[in-house]
Amino acid sequence: MKKKLNLILCASGHLPSGSCDADFESLYINEIKPLVSALNKFPKINFTFHYSGVILYWIERRHPELLMLLEDLLSRKQAEFLGGGFYNPMLPLLPAADKIGQIEMLITYLRKHFGRRPQGCWLPPMSWEQSLIRPLSSCGMNYVFLEDSMFSGAGLSPGPGGIFYPCITEDQGKLITVFPVAKAIGRELLKGMPEKTLAEIFEKHSLEINSPIIVLPVGGEIFSAAGENHNPESFYKNLFEELSALDSLVEFSYPAEIYKNLRALKKIYFPSPQAGENGDEYRTSPRQFIADHPEAGGIYAKTLYVHTLINTLLRGDKVRKRTAFEELWKAQDSGLFRLGSAAVPGLLHSPVRKAAYRSLLESEKITREKKKFVPSLSVFDYDLDGEGEYIFNDDKVNCCIKPRGAGILELDYLPGAWNYLDTMATERGDGRRCAFVDWIAPAGTLPGHTDQGGGRNGGRYGFKGGRFCGCEEYEALEVDRVRRRVKFRLPPKEGFPWGELEMEKTWQLKKNSLALDYMLKNTGTDGMNFVFCPQADLSFPWEGENFLRIFSVREEEKENIIFDDAGVVKDTKIIEFQDIKNEAVISLEASRSFDGHIFHIHTEPGGYQSTCLMFLLPVSLEGGKTWKLSFSLKIIS
Repeated sequence: MKKKLNLILCASGHLPSGSCDADFESLYINEIKPLVSALNKFPKINFTFHYSGVILYWIERRHPELLMLLEDLLSRKQAEFLGGGFYNPMLPLLPAADKIGQIEMLITYLRKHFGRRPQGCWLPPMSWEQSLIRPLSSCGMNYVFLEDSMFSGAGLSPGPGGIFYPCITEDQGKLITVFPVAKAIGRELLKGMPEKTLAEIFEKHSLEINSPIIVLPVGGEIFSAAGENHNPESFYKNLFEELSALDSLVEFSYPAEIYKNLRALKKIYFPSPQAGENGDEYRTSPRQFIADHPEAGGIYAKTLYVHTLINTLLRGDKVRKRTAFEELWKAQDSGLFRLGSAAVPGLLHSPVRKAAYRSLLESEKITREKKKFVPSLSVFDYDLDGEGEYIFNDDKVNCCIKPRGAGILELDYLPGAWNYLDTMATERGDGRRCAFVDWIAPAGTLPGHTDQGGGRNGGRYGFKGGRFCGCEEYEALEVDRVRRRVKFRLPPKEGFPWGELEMEKTWQLKKNSLALDYMLKNTGTDGMNFVFCPQADLSFPWEGENFLRIFSVREEEKENIIFDDAGVVKDTKIIEFQDIKNEAVISLEASRSFDGHIFHIHTEPGGYQSTCLMFLLPVSLEGGKTWKLSFSLKIIS
């Protein structure tokens, strides 16, 4: 009998939580619906699907008729569904219980809606680690799909034209079969002439004992790469017509069928993925990504923190514990571990991060239910950088103070499940943007003199010739847990601009508000003149009057700050940010009158990230003298 190519056609689809409804509708209209509709017209074509729980749940609510079409394909054994994590997470970054919980959650969904338990799984790019074999096996996963580029990293030499046969791999006695996904050939199919492409593969493998098994992605990322001018309906129709005519060359299979008949597979071990040669952010290992991008690292650290809270505070309460975990899992989306693009949302897209923080805070709120909450101050390594942060917790507000800059790293408003410090740096390596980190600017600096690229930290908005203290380490002089107060000190530093200046910052949590006291001292003998510029970044749902209104308050009269007027504030003591969506007002009140500059931070892609307020207060200090300033930050619902 003449050998045939075993062809596994597949498609995967996912959008991170927080993506707008238009993105889901576009994915449905341009990829999912045309693919499923075409398959119903070509019963000889078997197909393998992987859609995340996020996609399936959206389809269930908006287009339930498609689930019926998918069920028909499965019932006549024309299709197979693959499992994975429900929220398409970066599994290597999750605690063991979360790995298994996410996989089982998608298994349960597929069994409920289609009556079948998946036997294999699909992982996001760059998300393989050998230690995944144990949780995958414990969930009944017999095989997994990895890009063929991973095989060369495992020391397996490709045959002519590629790697077209599964292998097995092992960890601590657990085995799993690995199917290589031929992404490069999938892209070739977009150019047409599938007969020529597959005939070349068959010719190169004609002398092999085993018939090649080719996993070809024809949807998802592969299809998106075709561009806007690629018509989905005609593409799938033409592709399936041409493939259907290749009966003598191709056997359309699905993984479960092939898996039953595999014998004598080669065993190999796969290394953890490394960054692609072209430096593509999408091809950076997730662990390196969270090191390079502290915004992703902050969300990752918060997931571990909340995971610990759930296990510690909800022991014995299985119902609330399960509910809290399901909220937590929403924040473990793999989309947070790539920057994203205009077409595929990622870390740069504020709504994606906001959705993650909302889920984390909703989960944390569940751990507080049924108990009287006691305000507290604690010290631990909140962002996993090797140094302790200072955590203030109240019934409505969480606040994390970092010794580096002695500013606010995270500011959670629990009634709205919102982190007002979910900001994004404008450039890689610029560090997370914080609230109440400080600049020392030359005397005479005016509102509007802010400059991108000024100071010692390139790419940060600041002042030419200024000193940015937000990158400097403050020492904790006093920690009063009873009064929930921490005093930090920045000592004089020889060789720095205004190096004889000593600064103290005292943070105190009061009833759902934060108090900050500054003390600046000239430790030298000569006088010094400068402009003191605390910087406060706050992140809102979006910019514009429908989302955010900003007021300067003078003698109880409010003046709306219009950004057409460059966002300059003159001689005021109170600034109010009215968050329309969360129905909250953030009030910043100073003990001295100040001028200020307010402007929005944007990234490309991603758009609006945060709103920055630069306070400007002229200071003249004789040798040995001190200068004091106080702020009050309140969130009013």
